Amino acid sequence: MARGGARVPIQTGTVTGSLSLRGARIDDLFLTGYQETNEAGSPPVELFRPEGMRHAYQAQFGWNGPNVPGGVPGPQTPWRLTEGASLTPTTPVTLTWDNGAGLRFTRRIAVDAQYLFTVTDTVANFSAQPITIAPWGRIERQGVPDDLGRQQVLHEGGIGTFGSDGKYATQQLKYQAWAKKPVQEHTSTGGWMGITDKYWLAALIPQQDEQIEAAFRVTDTAHADVHSATMLGEAHTIAPGRQITETQRLFAGAKRNEILAGYEKSLDLPRFVYAIDWGFLFFLTRPIFWLIELYYGWFGNFGLAILGLTLTVRLFMFPLANKSYESMSKMRTLQPKMEELKKKHPDDPAKQQQELMALYQKEKINPLAGCLPLLLQIPVFYAVYKMLFVTIEMRHEPFFGWIRDLSAADPSTIWNLFGLIPWDPSSTPLIGTYLAGTFALSILAIFYGLTMWLQMAMSPPAPDPMQRKIFAFMPIVFTFIMATFPAGLLIYWAWSNILTIIQQYVIMHRLKAENPIDTFIARIKQAKA
Repeated sequence: MARGGARVPIQTGTVTGSLSLRGARIDDLFLTGYQETNEAGSPPVELFRPEGMRHAYQAQFGWNGPNVPGGVPGPQTPWRLTEGASLTPTTPVTLTWDNGAGLRFTRRIAVDAQYLFTVTDTVANFSAQPITIAPWGRIERQGVPDDLGRQQVLHEGGIGTFGSDGKYATQQLKYQAWAKKPVQEHTSTGGWMGITDKYWLAALIPQQDEQIEAAFRVTDTAHADVHSATMLGEAHTIAPGRQITETQRLFAGAKRNEILAGYEKSLDLPRFVYAIDWGFLFFLTRPIFWLIELYYGWFGNFGLAILGLTLTVRLFMFPLANKSYESMSKMRTLQPKMEELKKKHPDDPAKQQQELMALYQKEKINPLAGCLPLLLQIPVFYAVYKMLFVTIEMRHEPFFGWIRDLSAADPSTIWNLFGLIPWDPSSTPLIGTYLAGTFALSILAIFYGLTMWLQMAMSPPAPDPMQRKIFAFMPIVFTFIMATFPAGLLIYWAWSNILTIIQQYVIMHRLKAENPIDTFIARIKQAKA
């Protein structure tokens, strides 16, 4: 359906679209700095769409005044454009509406060079009676697109920060939980609220010294469930011959960290950067993102920035890892003695364990030391994954060669010989979803699996035969698991494995511990001899 009706064009360096004079709705908005896909010619991301279209999404502003003669403006009010022809950062527009009973409403809408709309309403009372009205703002989404709300690791749905006296908390309301509890209300002084997607946000921002009543609602309609985030401001009484002015703001755009942080500072907004879903390890995720941006400023490539981050993490853990790998190397040199203990007490596992512990104590070896670097890396690994997954700065960012989006899985696949065969495995009947998902195999995943295998081959073998078999299969299993993860994460983990292998090899070579690299080199020399 066309975006019909009387409209005012919107044009900035970051958004384009229009607002409807019916209800003064901001309901037609495209983010010109972002494409739907990273294919050439892909259209810009659509944030808002007008009433009457599937999955309509819009922002509205109005007044509550149930006993006001002549009524107050709402979603269907026919506003009149009285100043300005188009809305740009340098040309705000002014709309007016007269209720025919002595009240004149004037709305001035301005937009900055980024994503912030400022809506300033002036109400003049020319009647003989005082009137009481309260401002409201609403973000409304009619139905949820099929690709939203399906990621467990990501928040999409209602979001807001509420509180008072400097004590604020961010509330997240996923679509599933929203449906189970269709009305949720909050009282706050200032704060903000709205609806968020993975990368995009629509948020209402009141005056930060004003008390508001905020409500998240789901309303059943004949066509779709309507999800709305509504703010109701303080009531104002306007005496005859007087007027009041109320200002509300709307953020509608991309969740870039520096932009959110800028608005948080300039508008004194509480926790606005937490519109990005940094996760429960935010104390790791945010510093890691800061490091990534620092390295990106140096290298100009986010893939190289990930390599720099990995090196930083490894250097930070170097002392502990060094002691751990020394302990593991000593354990490897003790393998012959450990085998002798098993032969000495073949039917007495308790005795084997007792003498094995005595051997460890004598050689000053901690058998658990090898687990410490891995355990410390797990939260860092998750934080890197979260950062790659939720930050728009990573979206559609290339590395080199065929890797054109570090936030998406490696598109190469073994099933079409890594692109040599012009065939999309996902289109295969019955098994396409498995070839592109569960059994996906990409170049990066295979390389990661090889580094994992070599790293495990350099570790001491498990004492239990069954454990050895399980560990032998782990690189294969993780190769398939990691193939569906973002390419940036595979780059991080494979490079981390390579750095670990180098560190292990140097220590094992120095201690003359058997390792697969020296064994491979010896075989080559023997073959040439």
